[in-house]
Amino acid sequence: MTLADPAPAAAQMPEAGARFLNRTELCASGEGALRGRLLDLAEAGLAAADPGRAAGAAVALEPGGLRIGARLHPLPEGRRVFVVGAGKASLPIAAVLDRLLGARITAGLVAAKRGGAAPLRHIRVIEADHPIPSAASLAAARQTRALLAQVRPGDLVLACFTGGSSALFCDPVPGLSLEDLAGTSRVLLGCGAGIVEINAVRKHVSTVKGGRLARSLPAGATLANLTVSDVIGDRLDCITCPTVPDGSRFADAAAVLDRYGLRGRLPPAVVAHVDRADPAEETATAAELAHLDLSTELIVTADAACLGAADAARAAGIAPLVLSTAFEGESAALARMLIAVAREVRDHGRPATAPCLLIAGGETTVLLGPDTPAGAAGGPGQEFALQAALELDGRPGIAVLAMDTDGTDGPTAFAGGLADGATAALLRAAGHSPEAALARHDVTPLLEASGHALLTGHTGTNVNDLKLVLIAPTES
Repeated sequence: MTLADPAPAAAQMPEAGARFLNRTELCASGEGALRGRLLDLAEAGLAAADPGRAAGAAVALEPGGLRIGARLHPLPEGRRVFVVGAGKASLPIAAVLDRLLGARITAGLVAAKRGGAAPLRHIRVIEADHPIPSAASLAAARQTRALLAQVRPGDLVLACFTGGSSALFCDPVPGLSLEDLAGTSRVLLGCGAGIVEINAVRKHVSTVKGGRLARSLPAGATLANLTVSDVIGDRLDCITCPTVPDGSRFADAAAVLDRYGLRGRLPPAVVAHVDRADPAEETATAAELAHLDLSTELIVTADAACLGAADAARAAGIAPLVLSTAFEGESAALARMLIAVAREVRDHGRPATAPCLLIAGGETTVLLGPDTPAGAAGGPGQEFALQAALELDGRPGIAVLAMDTDGTDGPTAFAGGLADGATAALLRAAGHSPEAALARHDVTPLLEASGHALLTGHTGTNVNDLKLVLIAPTES
């Protein structure tokens, strides 16, 4: 089978996790058949990371109670059940709990990203903002704390915090304002730091992160977490951080400020709070949460989309090569490396033979410099795609897709970008300079104007980034 053949029938490919809303436009230029197959593989990856499907498989209501994974939580008469959560993959989990438990839910509140909320019958859903926290994010945290103040010993709290809760769910420590948290997030997201480093700071300026929400629950309560990972290595204290012990300390947050030269860029009150390192303001340790019956079920791992795309490729007769699901660093640099590998495959048949799909995951970043224009728009996936377009310029038989699996790449409306050997020439013919756009980190306008920006809307999931390079065999 060649990559120009029609895509397999739907029954042969995993069900799509999210439809690319501009699929026709994406396949209208360049190598349309290659692009179409690439979109099929990406959708299969998203389907494999579907939290609703995973929660449905992990949770069951049985005669003896609610089973979560291998553990059964009894539901005797009088035991109250609370559901709380926030994050970009939290609503599908909450929907499963709402459907299973129904009126057995005493009270529930879940914060979803604005524009992606849907009502539930027994759990209140509110919208908050991402990636910069807002008044709605503050309200989500405070209303959740008020709800949990009702919890008594013996009650069951089901928590579905997932990636994105750092912005959707926040409350500043005394002495800091919401504006301080918003300003801190803006700086952290553009400084080149990794997500673990960013969260070390954010957890230490919040009254609910770093296990503090769980610390407020009474002794004898049961706290069961259902979560989805968007963090390399699936570190729980960076995924469902309000409800598990924290592995970072004030010293770690201070080290991030020094490592990235942030002391003169962050709000002064934030820097002063981190440097003060008041032990009373430290995040929760495992010993401090020992009063709870605490468990966590990780229903979707960070590498799920990458592995799902690999399975779909294999089923379609395309050799998958998972290079790593733990890439970090500059997105454009990773694009140069992956395209170098792709060219080696196509030209020399090593380290694999075409048809082949190179797969990369992780959390790459964009380092914004002092000369970046205030209105510049883009994200790591879009920068990857545009850099790949330059590396592929004029070379047929290779197509690239890079996306954030939640459907939002950076603070833009797009999930990422797509490119092949015709992309750079198309942009130049329209009067655009890909090199200049990358230099000023203003790549969205080019990809959007050329039909190379991926549009999915909210996907309902949030795992690590998905970067795919599809390589067709060289024609003999």
